[in-house]
Amino acid sequence: MAVVLLPGFMLDAGLWDEMAPLLAPLGPIHHGDLFQDGTLEGMAERVLAGAPAQFVLVGFSMGGFVAREVARMAPGRVQALVLVATSARGDSASQQARRGAISGRAFRGMSRSAIARGLHPDRAGDAALVDRLRGMGDRLGGEVFGRQSLLPRPAFDTRLGEIACPTLVVAAAQDALRSVAESQELAAGIPGAQLRIIEGSGHMIPIEAPGELARLILDFTGPALRQA
Repeated sequence: MAVVLLPGFMLDAGLWDEMAPLLAPLGPIHHGDLFQDGTLEGMAERVLAGAPAQFVLVGFSMGGFVAREVARMAPGRVQALVLVATSARGDSASQQARRGAISGRAFRGMSRSAIARGLHPDRAGDAALVDRLRGMGDRLGGEVFGRQSLLPRPAFDTRLGEIACPTLVVAAAQDALRSVAESQELAAGIPGAQLRIIEGSGHMIPIEAPGELARLILDFTGPALRQA
């Protein structure tokens, strides 16, 4: 078995630095490439092209949108699905317009204030953590920023029933970007899905609560893989 990890908007493999060794019991770690395509379907196809024959799939935030597509497109390959701080809701017209406006600006790095909003209030003033997250965006650069900003994110709520693999949905109680209600909607729509809520973390669960998230994944995937 292996694990495929999908990061969020303007984040790279560095998002998983603390978690990767903790997930080693599940097998080799693979990082999905979400940086070259302008649609969720294109991203999903690229992830599948670079993934092992069978794997556990973990998608964070925007990566969760892609992970849903991967699980839908290749149900026989995804042995277990973990959706972290993500949603089945599509962008509203105003959100789409705002993303379009942002994408047209010259890229000068991710806003430190926007990054801080994604953290638990107790960590919002952690300059080293904010700089670490901003550094990922700097490494990815303006072209990726433009593509990901314009990425169509249609609603998926009516298609959740198409996900057939064992699924764990994880939310953070103090997430200011993706609500617990959105995770509840995901868990309610995916047959047999489990929901877990982490206390004391903002949106950036893989960095803010890596130990707790890894424990939840390992506790879930053991039984799920035995049933597969």
